[in-house]
Amino acid sequence: MTTPESLQIPTELLPRDGRFGAGPSKIRPEQLAALAEAGSSYLGTSHRQASVRNKVGEVREGLGALFNLPEGYEVLLGNGGTTCFWDAATFHLVAEHSQHLSFGEFSSKFASAVKEAPHLSEPEIITSPTGTHPRAVTTEGVDLYALTHNETSTGVMMPIERPAGATGLIAVDATSGAGGLFVDPLQFDCYYFAPQKSFSSDGGLWLALCSPAAVERIETLAASGRWTPAFFDLKIALDNSRLNQTYNTPALATIHLLASQIKWFNDNGGLAFSAGRSRQSAEILYTWAEASDFATPFVTQSRERSNVVGAIDFVDGVDAALGASILRKNGVVDTEPYRKLGRNQLRIAMFPSVDPEDVASLCACINYIVGNL
Repeated sequence: MTTPESLQIPTELLPRDGRFGAGPSKIRPEQLAALAEAGSSYLGTSHRQASVRNKVGEVREGLGALFNLPEGYEVLLGNGGTTCFWDAATFHLVAEHSQHLSFGEFSSKFASAVKEAPHLSEPEIITSPTGTHPRAVTTEGVDLYALTHNETSTGVMMPIERPAGATGLIAVDATSGAGGLFVDPLQFDCYYFAPQKSFSSDGGLWLALCSPAAVERIETLAASGRWTPAFFDLKIALDNSRLNQTYNTPALATIHLLASQIKWFNDNGGLAFSAGRSRQSAEILYTWAEASDFATPFVTQSRERSNVVGAIDFVDGVDAALGASILRKNGVVDTEPYRKLGRNQLRIAMFPSVDPEDVASLCACINYIVGNL
């Protein structure tokens, strides 16, 4: 009798790389090899010296090329990840009143940070049912519109567009979207993210692509006398970024892995290449789910289904958690759903480093598991 504990997936069905986690994500072997090659001359050296500052400069220039940033846009970076950036934005991006689109666990967090900031007014929060995204509404007095390119918890992506007639800054949480989704830089003023998703690095660092208007907002609020802890001071981050460094010591391996990934993207065609890989993987996953008699895409509107994080629901007779456990025992890992969503589903990352052929193999593995239990 076949039991879950004894079920072995045939080797020929298994993906070549079984990592499908939504973050930290799969790191390509080529990135690790490049880091090892540079190890003795890069790791363990001062982050204020040329070996590291040149690598930071490579990251900033590479991101400018990848996103085709217009004249005057600047790339900022600092320690602490996206969670840190939300707090920093309450000091030096939101002047007084902000509007937030909240449609999942992560898109709600910036709104929470603003709501708790005693120096800011009560934010306007627009929500929508789980598995969908709301739309921004131009409102008088809003000086920052907070959008989210991809909601990691639910697998919903939204187009990034300036609301008609809006005069406030457009700030976009792109933590899991940047590098894996297309975006027009003219549609945002601050596009911020961390490197542990599409950029196949580690967390603990934030990056922000800032328009001249966003830079002006940072400088204006810094000059206003608004008290700000140095760690959350975006003016300090701006000044240090222009010197190709961070305010305090960064993780050097994280920066090197990030630079390698950006170079891979740009050497192969830029965002058309990286986002194209994710789109191809998404087409494979959702086509399989729609054709299945036991699985279906969680997000019902096809245009809102994420190309980088796919959530797949299963019928009541199929235990998705058991399927994820069997996959893990066979070396296919991190397909479990987002814990707070509480659905009978799998969540599958399709960042650019994930080979689309491996997504197809994963689908075949799921078919095999369900067919043999």
